[in-house]
Amino acid sequence: MIKTTNRIAFQGEAGAYSHEACQKARPDMEAMPCRTFEDVIAAVKTGEADLAMLPIENSTYGRVADIHRLLPESGLHIVDEAFVRVRISLMGLPGVSIDEIDTVRAHLVLLPQSASFLKSHGMKAFSAVDSAGAARELSEGQKRNEGVLASELAAEIYGLDVLARDVEDHGHNTTRFLIMSREPDYARRADRKMMTTFVFEVRNIPAALYKAMGGFATNGINMTKLESYMVRGSFTATQFYADIEGHPEDRAVQLAMDELRYFTTNVSIIGVYPAERDGLR
Repeated sequence: MIKTTNRIAFQGEAGAYSHEACQKARPDMEAMPCRTFEDVIAAVKTGEADLAMLPIENSTYGRVADIHRLLPESGLHIVDEAFVRVRISLMGLPGVSIDEIDTVRAHLVLLPQSASFLKSHGMKAFSAVDSAGAARELSEGQKRNEGVLASELAAEIYGLDVLARDVEDHGHNTTRFLIMSREPDYARRADRKMMTTFVFEVRNIPAALYKAMGGFATNGINMTKLESYMVRGSFTATQFYADIEGHPEDRAVQLAMDELRYFTTNVSIIGVYPAERDGLR
């Protein structure tokens, strides 16, 4: 039997937005940084961590690459979700003023989000593999003319000064994270809307997807997400990833899933969890 560790694993360096998500959703747990998403999943499966925090989609950039492929194969189960507003801060070395900064580094996705701010201050932007990593490198390299765009948490961890907050051009950028565990948790939350996530492949018959979706419409089930992606390296084998509102034990959900199974193959539920109160639902 695997012992509990009270750790939650995330991808990236300390101070990453995934780290911030861990602190928000599980403040009583130790956040454990991992190099890749595969390493995060492996940490939970081997018992190094109890939970995994994985980003699945962003309100500006859409789904996170490879995540939809990894989740069904992970052997883990979604037990919760968390939404984190991406607030971008400009940070520099202690004692440096914003007027001294002429070069800024950040992960590639953060730079266009702060384009207006950078232009107005005449700062040149350069991409980094990881924003939190860039903050660490700045702390180690001591370049006074260089700034980093990252979370305020990164500035706190690496001893940097926050020179400007909320420098993003738009205030709606939010990332949705899934919290995953070795064991499923189908417990209902009486005060919360429940979500069910599953994957499936349609049978090779005309209008199979249309027919498979019919049961959700006729039974009044709200499908909040439906995405397709290729599997097994084939242009003809397509797997679908779906989120619906409801619990598998709800009669309407049972009827819809029964109809889905008639027109599909390999239907697999990968999570039942309460909807995030403070999310975008």
